[in-house]
Amino acid sequence: MKIKEIQEEIVAEFSMFDDWMERYEYIIELGKNLPLIKEEFKTENNLIKGCQSKVWLQGEQAEDKVAFTADSDAILTKGIIAILIRTFSNQSPADILDANMDFIDEIGLKEHLSPTRANGLVSMIKNIKMYALAFNSKN
Repeated sequence: MKIKEIQEEIVAEFSMFDDWMERYEYIIELGKNLPLIKEEFKTENNLIKGCQSKVWLQGEQAEDKVAFTADSDAILTKGIIAILIRTFSNQSPADILDANMDFIDEIGLKEHLSPTRANGLVSMIKNIKMYALAFNSKN
């Protein structure tokens, strides 16, 4: 499935909820279902700088795709990274770099996060794009 299709799916899922409390609960639920990062990847190098909570992100290139795993010590943050991993994992580096991020605004995520969490979201996206850039330059 292409990134744009996954983003459209996420926007549709979020539009089913009437208020932000329901959306927060959904984000938390997504975090609970996040496939966990291996303990050996929970290192200082994989910690995302700029997040209020601890978020570890690991990216590996498998053939021409990038596979991501992550974890966080905060349940809401774990849900946010789960949304990003669902969107960008198993995509090509070029597609990740070209991806439009409007879906974040469409689901209202940035505006409903505290400023520090919104900064963390931006940092998560930046790290995902940096992995894609690194793998893209290897090809």
